[in-house]
Amino acid sequence: MALTATDPIKMIFAVIFPPLGVFLEVGLKGHFWLNILLTLFGFIPGILHAFYVILKH
Repeated sequence: MALTATDPIKMIFAVIFPPLGVFLEVGLKGHFWLNILLTLFGFIPGILHAFYVILKH
């Protein structure tokens, strides 16, 4: 997928608070809740998942 103009902003939010970056990309769907769970288990898995969601969608 091609990068959009807002993707760099979402990636910055994904590093600071991963669920926010995912929320900006997909809203309150399954990926958002999964990212909250991953962030609670460890900050790095939350960041990796956030980047995956932002770059994939």
